[in-house]
Amino acid sequence: MRLGHGARILSWAMPVLAFAGALLAWDLVVRLNGIPPFILPAPALVAATLVSDWPILSASLWVTLRTTLEALVVATAGGVALAVVFAQSRWIALSFYPFAVILQVTPIIAIAPLLLIYLSPDAAVLTCAFVVAFFPVLSNTLAGLTSVDPNLRDLFRLNRASRLAELLRLRIPAALPSFLVGLRIAGGLALIGAIVAEIAAGSSGQGSGLAYRIVEAGYRLNVPRMFAALALISIAGVVIYGSLALLSHVLLRRWHDSTVARDG
Repeated sequence: MRLGHGARILSWAMPVLAFAGALLAWDLVVRLNGIPPFILPAPALVAATLVSDWPILSASLWVTLRTTLEALVVATAGGVALAVVFAQSRWIALSFYPFAVILQVTPIIAIAPLLLIYLSPDAAVLTCAFVVAFFPVLSNTLAGLTSVDPNLRDLFRLNRASRLAELLRLRIPAALPSFLVGLRIAGGLALIGAIVAEIAAGSSGQGSGLAYRIVEAGYRLNVPRMFAALALISIAGVVIYGSLALLSHVLLRRWHDSTVARDG
């Protein structure tokens, strides 16, 4: 169902108003209870800290974003390639898919300290971000590749299409929606993995990302800077998810039910 102009404006305004209300409530709690800044800073102080510490925080933001995007690119390429291999051979999938599951279910906070022993801090953070972002791409792409319409698959085989033609013209287009869902999930998880690894690196006195700044500020009881860095992490996560959601909408809006039904 197509939303009216007023409903569209309201759908955008409601989250903004809710967020503004939450900030107002936060400010009132701090002011009415006289909470000192080293326990809970007011939103205005966090914003002022973000401006005053921007040279330091912006450099750390770039480090975290670069690691996140690099991990996402590698996880996407590796996950898609492996999903294609698994879709072509059931025996290979049965043999190696459990290893991907093991990586996914192992807490990344337990892996990060070990990686810091064997790798440089930058490589360890990148590896952690890759590990948590890899499985959603792999599993969702594989599900899409193996869930094609049986009637279309039989039609391709009836016309004696090669496996390559079936992959390129049937399976990959059919898997695109599932792949994009996995990509959106992986984008957020890559950021989480980078942050967790940076915290582990920061605890050992290494690193330069936003999570390292949070650990460093915590040691100095600079709580406003901690909140400012946390705000940048949240904004980065929202931007990554929004960008991937926009990409999904652009690629699917003309033919897939999930976007056609919403737009039409």
